[in-house]
Amino acid sequence: MSKNLVIRLDDKLRAKRDNFDKIPVVDIAPLLDGSNKQRVAQEIRWALSNTGFMYVKNHGIPKNFVDSVFDVSRRFFDLPMSQKMTLHISKSDVAFRGYIEPFGENTDPGKTKDLKECFDIGPERPTLEGPFWGPNQWPSSLPELRKLTYGYHQQMANLAKILLKGIALSLDQSECYFDNLMRNPISIQRLLHYPPQSGHIGEEIIGIGAHTDYGNLTILAQDDVGGLQVMNRDGDWVEGIPIHGTFVINIGDLIQRLTNDVYLANMHRVVNISGRERYSIPFFIDADFNAIIEPLPSCVTNSNPLRYKPVTCGEHKFGRFAASYAHLAKAR
Repeated sequence: MSKNLVIRLDDKLRAKRDNFDKIPVVDIAPLLDGSNKQRVAQEIRWALSNTGFMYVKNHGIPKNFVDSVFDVSRRFFDLPMSQKMTLHISKSDVAFRGYIEPFGENTDPGKTKDLKECFDIGPERPTLEGPFWGPNQWPSSLPELRKLTYGYHQQMANLAKILLKGIALSLDQSECYFDNLMRNPISIQRLLHYPPQSGHIGEEIIGIGAHTDYGNLTILAQDDVGGLQVMNRDGDWVEGIPIHGTFVINIGDLIQRLTNDVYLANMHRVVNISGRERYSIPFFIDADFNAIIEPLPSCVTNSNPLRYKPVTCGEHKFGRFAASYAHLAKAR
């Protein structure tokens, strides 16, 4: 890449490099080993009620394992487009498994086209069972992708359940609160590649447009390139700078609904002006398809009246997906 290349970033896409104390780092070792669950719960409560995001450290996932998944992800996205398109997500129907080309999914379709490519898997199923449940698609030319990515999915599912125990405690609920909502939860393991951008960059085309996540919880592994931006309560975009050895955790719409807006499913986006390829690995976990999500009575008060009607997890999530995917839009 030329050293003289000038990037002209639209003012609406600029993010602050200060105020990072608003995205706290939470040491979850006392939650994992049970030595001080309540202290971790208090830190989670502050983070999710003020930013909707937090970094977590001492999470127990080996760095070399995460690195191996990043490596196989890069090799997948380096495959010829013709090979990747044989695994296109539209071939999975409503199971949402497979490859998504640049601009194939747009999270803020009224404003932005997403300059990213993705590969999605979920829990293995032999046949299509309905929305979010069906067979995964795997490239025959890269057999190690299956072992590593599915193994990572399983480790993230276990970590997510631990984090949700901490969230339950932070809401003064039993740590098993989410168990009845998550007997067979929807989950998606995604690999992401963001090409770099140059020249004038406006909101029309960026890595991923401003959005909230749809479900319960997201666990994000970032490389060292950066580009994540999170909106704070003042409406300013703040950079989610990669911190070695951490995951970025954020909650989605369902937790905001559950807490009647006490916890914040925060807007975020990606703008890759690094001049380098950016890779990230987000894991999304929701609830059971038919799980009913409604505000906790403890989160409804005179000063914070009831804001949401009950909704099923699957109904909410499928509606958000239908607005983002071209192959579903055509069928609507």
